[in-house]
Amino acid sequence: MAANSSGEISEAKFLTVAEVAAMIRVSKMTVYRLVHNGELPAVRVGRSFRVREEDANEYLRKSFYNAG
Repeated sequence: MAANSSGEISEAKFLTVAEVAAMIRVSKMTVYRLVHNGELPAVRVGRSFRVREEDANEYLRKSFYNAG
């Protein structure tokens, strides 16, 4: 996992799977699928996952589809 722009991973904001799901308007199962498929980087904390806010935003940026 890469550090954020300041180089300090401890300054990164981590989101729960539920927060990421709400942010991108999908189900929690979809977020779990993205994590398990390697499309969305995550850190395992105990039995749950945390996703860096920047990684969630980057996933959205890469996912835009230009129709037309």
